[in-house]
Amino acid sequence: MEYNKWVADLAVGDEIEGFYILKTAQIKTSNSGKPFLAAAVADRSGSIDAKCWDYAGPLGAQEEGSVIKLRGTVSEYRGTLQLILSRLRPVQADDRYDLGELVPVAPIDTDAGWRELLDMAEGIGDEDYRAVCQRVLEQYGPRFRSLPGGKSMHHSFVSGLLMHTLYMARIAKQLAEVYPEVVDRDLLVAGVILHDVAKCDEFVTSPLGLVTEYSVKGELLGHLVMGAQAVASAAAELGIPEEKSVLLQHMLLSHHGEPEFGAAMRPVCAESELLSMIDLIDSRMEIYRETMEEMEVGSFSKRVFALDRKIYRHR
Repeated sequence: MEYNKWVADLAVGDEIEGFYILKTAQIKTSNSGKPFLAAAVADRSGSIDAKCWDYAGPLGAQEEGSVIKLRGTVSEYRGTLQLILSRLRPVQADDRYDLGELVPVAPIDTDAGWRELLDMAEGIGDEDYRAVCQRVLEQYGPRFRSLPGGKSMHHSFVSGLLMHTLYMARIAKQLAEVYPEVVDRDLLVAGVILHDVAKCDEFVTSPLGLVTEYSVKGELLGHLVMGAQAVASAAAELGIPEEKSVLLQHMLLSHHGEPEFGAAMRPVCAESELLSMIDLIDSRMEIYRETMEEMEVGSFSKRVFALDRKIYRHR
């Protein structure tokens, strides 16, 4: 029996016990009519699917994002590792575990990253776009720095939103220099910095800082609409010309590209078109990074849902 073994180091036949994060949990019914728990558990190194047969609770979806103590054996199902649980329970007051070993965090220096993003906002030449960025970042700052970028798809770790926005802003600055006759650099950078800021209102997080569900406003409005509202409010308070306020709002409302991907509007200007592409680039590169971390060189992954394909890790 190995205690608190890293998920990334698990192999078929390992018997483990320790503290892990209950990432997802759902009580289902087997073909024989018996209840079982279909879950995923994680630590800082990664996650693994888990099953607990003949289990009807008490742990379930309401405990997603919390720390649990478990015991189980690693097996293989359809070419993928799976943890078969024999025991699991919520943590108790006298349990001792290191939270820092459980929560996945962005692989960046968050303090330096936050300073860089603030410097980018300060470096926006247009005083109106700069003022709106600074006002909104001031409003959301503490939560923006620590919030994951998503629930599960990509950047779903502490400070993932900061990492995603920072990397996109770096790309935006470079591409704006390539197309200076087409792209308003200040509008593009401002749109990038602000594009996901309302995820701070969209997500509900656990005490560990991971996203567990969507808020009521998140479900009813979504971060594109709420972000546009935040921009409109800041612009009105600052007395920003209406055209600039509307352009910034359009950047946020259209950054998912197409309605089937959640966009409220299609991009209709060069900057909004480029923002949606930069968002796609960074999200996909992060999916590749996260997937390749768990792959051997020279191997193919299983099908990656977000990409709808397998990927190959070359030397």
